[in-house]
Amino acid sequence: MTSMSHHFITCRNLEVHYTAWGEPDAPKLVMWHGLTRTGRDFDEIAHSLSDHYHVICPDTPGRGLSQWSRKPEEEYVIPFYARLALELLDQLGIETCDWVGTSMGGLIGMIMAILPESAPRIRRMVLNDVGPEIPGAALERIKTYAAVQPEFDTISELQAWQAQVYQPFGTNTPAFWRRMAITSSRRNSNGRITLHYDPALTLPFRHLSGDEHLWDGWPLIRCPMLIIRGALSDLLLPEQTARMLAENPLARLVTVPDTGHAPTLAHPEQIQLVRDFLLSTP
Repeated sequence: MTSMSHHFITCRNLEVHYTAWGEPDAPKLVMWHGLTRTGRDFDEIAHSLSDHYHVICPDTPGRGLSQWSRKPEEEYVIPFYARLALELLDQLGIETCDWVGTSMGGLIGMIMAILPESAPRIRRMVLNDVGPEIPGAALERIKTYAAVQPEFDTISELQAWQAQVYQPFGTNTPAFWRRMAITSSRRNSNGRITLHYDPALTLPFRHLSGDEHLWDGWPLIRCPMLIIRGALSDLLLPEQTARMLAENPLARLVTVPDTGHAPTLAHPEQIQLVRDFLLSTP
């Protein structure tokens, strides 16, 4: 395993930051984070899987160290992210890869696996607590929390706040929460600490009706898929996973107990779950 390295690349006229783990000539694994998160969410699992993969963990534009968009209502949307992801694969010369997507990252992966121009590039896919549609109640919750960017005087205060607000992530160690706080923070012009994403990323949500979905494309996905669901999740419901399994025989489901949206994939048992699926014989 090699240590993490930082890289910057321009895709769709935006500078995109990504961390890379593992040897550059190893098989490729792309890990894409959730709505208000960053690629650093995958530090633990990326480090673990770097013994087999060259792992790429991008920050979506508007998050982390990637550039903020000047056209947020046009560019902070899933179809744009999917086009950006395809350009990233092109520029990095990635012909095929495995994909792990948490929440929004899973939606991006689904689009990649549906579109004819990108579907052959996705060999296997892990969908972490997300399906072809977002339930209305979960959408309203997301609209509410994503619009709030509290300020703190110290990283320790942010860490305590995140440990409380992100309780649905499940039980995690103090070291995990400290790393999350460090990689989730930025300072405002007033010197106080806030969250490391562009508040404007919520603007496109004003146009969402709750009727948007990918069900028509779901049966078209032709790569093996592992669906990971938090047992207490409000974003991926049991009836949704039942339909996913019924409409695409290449998908299988694992439920993580005592966890909501979304499993962190930082626990050894969750990492092993992903490893076993990705490295299993096709």
